[in-house]
Amino acid sequence: MTDNKRFLLRRRPEGEPVETDFELVSAAIPAPPEGGFVLRNRFASLDPAQRGWMDDAPSYMPPIALDDPVRATTVGQVHASDHPDYAPGDWVMGLNAIEEYSAVVPDGFTAKVDVSAVDSPSRFLSAFGAVGLTAYFGLLEVAKPQPGETVLVSGAAGAVGSVVGQIAKIHGCRTVGIAGGPDKCARLVERYGYDAAVDYRGKSTEQLADAIREVTPDGANIVFENVGGTVFDAELMNLAKHARIVLCGLISEYNSETKHGARNLWQVLAQEATLHGYLISAYVDRFAEGGAQMAKWIASGEVVMDEDIQHGIDNAYPAFMRLFSGANTGKLILALD
Repeated sequence: MTDNKRFLLRRRPEGEPVETDFELVSAAIPAPPEGGFVLRNRFASLDPAQRGWMDDAPSYMPPIALDDPVRATTVGQVHASDHPDYAPGDWVMGLNAIEEYSAVVPDGFTAKVDVSAVDSPSRFLSAFGAVGLTAYFGLLEVAKPQPGETVLVSGAAGAVGSVVGQIAKIHGCRTVGIAGGPDKCARLVERYGYDAAVDYRGKSTEQLADAIREVTPDGANIVFENVGGTVFDAELMNLAKHARIVLCGLISEYNSETKHGARNLWQVLAQEATLHGYLISAYVDRFAEGGAQMAKWIASGEVVMDEDIQHGIDNAYPAFMRLFSGANTGKLILALD
């Protein structure tokens, strides 16, 4: 019986992924592995990091093997089990793949979740998942914001960036977000509470640096970097003395065969700034702590998180490409229905 649709990586993308880099296939539903279970995935997270995992290059995680399904954090229900702690019907979140059924041997990323506490299980891939926690720990533990400081966020209308700005406001900071287009910039201020928004579209590096300077005349004390490229170059020209830069992502470079790098890195030296590469995996043992605080802020309305849910595993490729076209606002999720 061939009831398990799987979204496979067939070849390494060269630059921007094309549809023929992938293949949607059907296979038999797997049996539970020894000491594990089979998870019926209901939602899969679509993240810029997945593009990096497709390259055969050194990284913080091994590359996705060719002919394997594309790796993804998922949330779903146990279908069959050979593990005493995971019963059929239990809801579970873990690092699995874009496929309808995953054979799972529990590891440090596997956790049962209480879906009665949320309006949708997809929340465990957004506000209560890695996205919300990336914003939480990256800002509070790495950048350590102080009241009155200016926090500059690139990709500010995205899943992580939108939450970073809101947490910064809770901690008494002034927030400036960078996004693409007037609609997204308006959303930063009206929906996410940013004090100012800068539209990067149609601007050279120098013009963008000038636009940032208009709203950060004393420079940025914290830069939360999600984009890289010319946006990062413009930000580097607007650092306050002893600024802290949290390097969380470089989405502008993930599809580029030639990496742009940072061309104004000398400003880190001139402003005696610090540049901190940041991975959420360093805080796995504190996820419960961060999740509890995020839950309080969501419940009180102090933090809002939008989800862009695309439907159907048959739609996996166009849904994934929304990350790079700028079409999505908030957390991009694929519902495997």
